[in-house]
Amino acid sequence: MSDARATSFGAQARSYELARPEYPFEAVAWMLEGLPSGSHRVADVGAGTGKLTRVLTKAPDAEVVAIDPDAQMLSALRQSVPGVPTFIGTAESLPLPDASVDAVVLAQAWHWVEPIAGSAEVGRVLRPGGVLGLIWNIRDERTSWVRRLTTIMHGSAAEQMISGDGPMVGAPFGALVSQEWEWTRPMTRAQVHDLASSRSYVITASDDERSRIRHEMDQLFDDLGLHGDDVIDVPYVTRAYRAVRQ
Repeated sequence: MSDARATSFGAQARSYELARPEYPFEAVAWMLEGLPSGSHRVADVGAGTGKLTRVLTKAPDAEVVAIDPDAQMLSALRQSVPGVPTFIGTAESLPLPDASVDAVVLAQAWHWVEPIAGSAEVGRVLRPGGVLGLIWNIRDERTSWVRRLTTIMHGSAAEQMISGDGPMVGAPFGALVSQEWEWTRPMTRAQVHDLASSRSYVITASDDERSRIRHEMDQLFDDLGLHGDDVIDVPYVTRAYRAVRQ
């Protein structure tokens, strides 16, 4: 994770936790399909404030550990998902023994990973037949106002990856398979502002650029008639990928 934006999120951990959407349980369950019956150990890498972690803990017989390079994000995770062990680390340098977990999952994170080095390191800690799962929540830009919002906020590395060739993995993994789920999330004006504040581009932008983004977002909300506690349905597509360790 050499890009400084990858470790910028701790400065906005509260906005991240408040504004980022949860992951559909069925998408998370799909990523873990094929694991042996019985208990299994899952590492949530790039866990952030625990958006995926809390869903993983609902899976039957799952023992979850959370790993992130940002201590501030892990501090927020321990408050939101108490009892889950947390460790500092990255996909390229995992604080786990060889062949110690059954699944490694990354939410909104693989686009920050060097895929060849990350695949090799994830393969090291996975047992043979273990699963690498990748998942993203992406706003559905087939809706015109959502496209306008993205233009204002600036497209993210994740959005660029998903709209392009998609994620890449290397040895020791086989081919990625994917699935997607469409859904909507009601959000207020303030929540969408928090969503923007949690994005790496906005966090690392200049004061003038952040002011420009907020002003243009307010213009968009005015045009949509979104005021006060009014909500608007934000359309999302959850895209999940899965690969098996060979």
